[in-house]
Amino acid sequence: MDNEKQRYRELGDFLKSRRAKILPAQVGLPEGIRRRTPGLRREEVASLSGIGLTWYTWIEQGRPIQISSQILESLARTLMLDRHETKHLYTLAQHTPPVGFPICNDPVNPMLQHVLDNLEFSPATIVDVRFNVISWNRAAAKIVFDYGKINASKRNLLRIMFTNEEYKKAMADWEFTAQAMLACFRTAYANFVGNPWIEDFINELRSESKEFDSWWSMHDIQKEEGVLKIINHPVLGQLKFEFTSYAVLSDSNLKLSVLTSIPGSATEEKIKQFLSR
Repeated sequence: MDNEKQRYRELGDFLKSRRAKILPAQVGLPEGIRRRTPGLRREEVASLSGIGLTWYTWIEQGRPIQISSQILESLARTLMLDRHETKHLYTLAQHTPPVGFPICNDPVNPMLQHVLDNLEFSPATIVDVRFNVISWNRAAAKIVFDYGKINASKRNLLRIMFTNEEYKKAMADWEFTAQAMLACFRTAYANFVGNPWIEDFINELRSESKEFDSWWSMHDIQKEEGVLKIINHPVLGQLKFEFTSYAVLSDSNLKLSVLTSIPGSATEEKIKQFLSR
């Protein structure tokens, strides 16, 4: 077997070995009663990663498939690869491992998750440098958007803002909010120009959203600041929040964002009654 065939075979075997280690419950799937082998099935990995089953099967079979950096990241996230495993995956696929633009595949520190969960009446999320939503609390799911409803490979805040109609409707001034988020992303982009993942991601969004395509060409930049945000909730109506974000000192690649209702306001009372049910 020549080196090229061996490399593809090694890639397929590596993916199979890693999906065998993931329990269905770890990715929100039922255990089922007819699992002949441990771990995830091929169709589950394909679905969670946002790629076709046939195509993923060919990869595991060691066929000479060219894989984009975006697909590699999706697989790394689905299979919960750590940083060393992610680097190994990229190397086997003959891609340059991401440098300076970290992939946050490791689970959120339990203590950090406890902080989120204890913000009982304040919608809060943890987002990485790519604007991927890493974790969120119950208030965020009930008041703003349930990120658990969408595929983990698509759980990117910028993608959701520009392509998810439910999320768009929740923003009282969607155009202003979307432009502000894009400007923040554009500011971060300056540090990672030419990175394969980010270039693929931008090109994909430009093809999916005419607004993103138009506004990306404007080159607006902005630092994220505390602002007033208004959410349209289907049951509670209009809700007003103060938006603040904080760097996570234990991991500089993460950011904690919090929506806080003004003390004594109608928003605060509505949320407390709604979430206390």
